[in-house]
Amino acid sequence: MIDALALPTEHVLWLVLICFFAGMVRGFSGFALSAVVMAIGVIFLPPIALIPMLWFQEITASLFMVRGGWADANRKTVTGLVLGSAVGVPIGLTLTQSLPVETSKLVALSIIVVLAATQLTKLRMPFLATRAGLWGSGILAGIVTGLAHVGGMVVALYVLASNAPAREMRGSLVLFLFASSAISLITLTLFGVMNGQAALRGLALAPASALGVVVGKTLFRPAWEPYYKLFCLCLLIVLATLGILRQSIGA
Repeated sequence: MIDALALPTEHVLWLVLICFFAGMVRGFSGFALSAVVMAIGVIFLPPIALIPMLWFQEITASLFMVRGGWADANRKTVTGLVLGSAVGVPIGLTLTQSLPVETSKLVALSIIVVLAATQLTKLRMPFLATRAGLWGSGILAGIVTGLAHVGGMVVALYVLASNAPAREMRGSLVLFLFASSAISLITLTLFGVMNGQAALRGLALAPASALGVVVGKTLFRPAWEPYYKLFCLCLLIVLATLGILRQSIGA
């Protein structure tokens, strides 16, 4: 199996641990699985290799969480975000394929830091509550998904602007990520990014993500809801910043 993945055994073990931890974050918060894996995983693989693998992690997590997401989500909002994302994903993938590997890594990590810091400062953007804001956020989420597979962060920023309860925000993110998975798969396949090796790696890592989601869901309790977003955003900023520093110094 290790030989088929075309990765050193040490890298595979690290990716399993990363996916488990990222699954815990996803199960707790409803988003950030891809962002966590991207923040650390770029040490071992370029974003263009991680993106198709992350599709399998996201769809696995969604299957475990979609039932609760459907009940809690704002479905009208999710529909607009999914349609906008369908427009943006091809743009993001085009940018990813045209950038050098090292540049792509830095761009992906920088996107995570900027979006997380924006949310952490509780910046409110009233225009996002408009129809144009909804579609614009969806398109931007698609671009960021194609570039770094962290579109959930953009969607989280949109939901934050509407002052939605934590449970609704979590549900909307879960439903968005599930509904947009089909569109992402079609786009990844058309762009030639989703290939046999990427699928094999994604499937091999899916059990670790699934186990992490199960553990993370047990931590989403009413008493902890006010703190879940703060935890995830701080974590992402730290991880992505460390990744940027590592890339900058060429370690």
